[in-house]
Amino acid sequence: MPEFRSGYASIIGRPNVGKSTLINKLVGFKVAITVDRPQTTRNRILGIRDRADAQIVYIDTPGIHKTDKRIFNRMMNRAVSASLEDVDVVLFLIEARGWTEQDAMALGVLKKHKVPAILVINKIDRLKDKGRLLPLIETVGAKHDFIEIIPVSAKTGDGVDALEQLIVQKLPAGEPIFPPGQITNQSDMFFAAELVREQLSRRLYHELPHKTAVMIEAWEDTPELLKINAVIWVEKPGQKAIIIGNKGKHIKQVGMAARKELEATFGKKVYLGLWVKVRPDWSENPNSLKDLGYLE
Repeated sequence: MPEFRSGYASIIGRPNVGKSTLINKLVGFKVAITVDRPQTTRNRILGIRDRADAQIVYIDTPGIHKTDKRIFNRMMNRAVSASLEDVDVVLFLIEARGWTEQDAMALGVLKKHKVPAILVINKIDRLKDKGRLLPLIETVGAKHDFIEIIPVSAKTGDGVDALEQLIVQKLPAGEPIFPPGQITNQSDMFFAAELVREQLSRRLYHELPHKTAVMIEAWEDTPELLKINAVIWVEKPGQKAIIIGNKGKHIKQVGMAARKELEATFGKKVYLGLWVKVRPDWSENPNSLKDLGYLE
């Protein structure tokens, strides 16, 4: 009988390349929010996949940004670098549509760490001509000593099973790291805040300021009802007006959509109270970043 294997697999790449969609597909549950815009993932999020022969602990990471003086972006880049320490394998994601300057930046971070890496070419479902993959594989494969190159579609699941089989082969023999059945390392309160932030991004999209955060201020869980009060933090009064909308239209839509997601997630009725408040320059204030859970 094969030895049981367990270990860590980190998923890195440029912003908006499909990392969160892939980790959700690999784990089989929604552990990370997914929105088609940059800066969706801000923390390292663990997703735990239990198999009969292995336990894989996936690490979803923020997209790698150009290094600058802004604390917020530096914080996210540090989260990526930390996710490459002491892992067994890295999944380096790019899009099937081609190599970009941001991909090169992300690869530069990977090259600083001596860890086995699999090149994962995502979003192959968007390619009408699959023949375009071959030159991309040859070009990007020459940029780094990848142990394998696998095209996948995180959206449809095409190629994901083969990717998981390869990951298992790269893990060391060992006992499970987390108790069987645990899906993530994040708390229910963290995930509730993320679901609210997801609906903010989906409902407002281009109108939504990037420097928006959600904090759970009150949490009361009973067998019949989960009562949540959450604050949406922005940096300027004008941003607050955008999120609230004319006569509260936007905030009502966000609240209704988020409540449905929360009820589906927690399996019970949910009361969700939302408030929008201004905290000037919270994204550049270390104390505010700690309060909001972005810095330890």
